[in-house]
Amino acid sequence: MYIGKSHTTRQQRCGSYKSTPCLQPRRPLAGRGRMSTNVRASGGPNLLQRIGRLVREKGQSDFDRVFKGTAKTRERLSVVDELLGIWSLDDYEDTLEELEEALIAADFGPKTALKVVDRIRDGIKAGRVKTADDTRAALKDAILELLKKGNDKQGAGSSELKLSSSKPAVILVVGVNGSGKTTTIGKLAHKLSNEGAKVYLVPGDTFRAAAAEQLAEWAKRANVTVGAFQDRAKPQKVIAQGCETALKDGSYDVVICDTAGRLHTAYALMEELEACKKAIGTSTGNQSQPDEVLLVLDGTTGLNMLNQAREFNESVAVTGLILTKLDGSARGGAVVSVVDQLGIPVKFVGVGEALEDLQPFNEDTFADALFPKS
Repeated sequence: MYIGKSHTTRQQRCGSYKSTPCLQPRRPLAGRGRMSTNVRASGGPNLLQRIGRLVREKGQSDFDRVFKGTAKTRERLSVVDELLGIWSLDDYEDTLEELEEALIAADFGPKTALKVVDRIRDGIKAGRVKTADDTRAALKDAILELLKKGNDKQGAGSSELKLSSSKPAVILVVGVNGSGKTTTIGKLAHKLSNEGAKVYLVPGDTFRAAAAEQLAEWAKRANVTVGAFQDRAKPQKVIAQGCETALKDGSYDVVICDTAGRLHTAYALMEELEACKKAIGTSTGNQSQPDEVLLVLDGTTGLNMLNQAREFNESVAVTGLILTKLDGSARGGAVVSVVDQLGIPVKFVGVGEALEDLQPFNEDTFADALFPKS
C-alpha cells in the first residue's frame, strides 16, 4: 500500500491494473541496434567502468544537440553581448552590476551570480581582464569553475556514471512529479544498451496510473527488459524483488529502478524513498549500492530545483543530476547554482524528445553553448 495521506485518492488515480508481464528485449535486426563491439570485446569486470567513461566522452562530441537545446537560455543571456559591446574599464562597476542582474534573470541565483561577477572583478583588479573579450573569457571560466565543483567534491570524473565492477550495477532514479523520470530512464537504458550493457528496468512507481505502461513502452523502444508491475505493492518491496531477480539471473549488467514522483516537502514519502534505497543494498548483499542515485530535475522550474535537490540529497545522498526539458526552458542557468551550492555533478541533460536527446553532460560543452564565441 502506498504511504500517503489519502488512499482513496490513490485508488481513484490508479484504478485497478493488471500485472505487466516481464518483457524480454527483442532480437536486433541485422545491421541495426547492434551493441558497440569495442565495449563488448572488453568483457570482464571493467565493462561497466568503460561504459561510464564512454558515455561521458561521447558527450564531448554532441555540441550541436546541446547548443540547440540551450537556445532559450542563450537568448535570455543575449544581454551579455550588449553589455560587452559597450565595455569600458572606466566604468566597469556599472557593467558588472548589470551583468549580475542578467545572470540572476537567467536563474543563476543571487549567490552564484555574485560569485561569477566577483571572479571577473578580481581579474580586472589584477590586470588580467582589460577588454570585452577578456571579460567574456573570464565569465565563461568562472561558470566552468562552478560547474566542476561537483567533480572536486566527489572526485575526478564524477560526471561519469559510476558503475561497480560486480554485476549488476544498480541505479536509483528519483525526482518530483512531472520531472520526466520514466522518460529519462528509457533514454538512459537505450544509451547503456547501445554501449553493450544488458539492462533490467524495475517498475518501482506503483502509484501513478500509467507508470507501468509507460515504462514498458520505453523498454520496447530501448530494447531492454522490464520487470513485472505489482499494483498497490510497497515500492521498496518491488525494488528489492527486482534487484534479486536480476542478481539471480546473472546476465544483467545494469539495473535501473524507477520510483514514484514525490514532492520534496512530503516527508513521509521521502522516508519511503530512503526505504527504497536501503532495500537495494539489502537485496543485492552490497550495502554500497545503489551505485548511483540520480535526481531528475525539470529545467523549466528554474531555481526551484535548488530546494528540490537539497531535500532529495539529504534523504538519499544524490550522486548525480539529470536536467530535463532544457530545450523548452530559458532557465538553464539554475543548474549552475545547484552544482555550486550542493556540489552534486550533472550527469546528463535532456535536450529533446528523441531517444538520442539525453546527452552526457560536459561542462565545457555547456559553457560554450551558453556563451559561444562572438
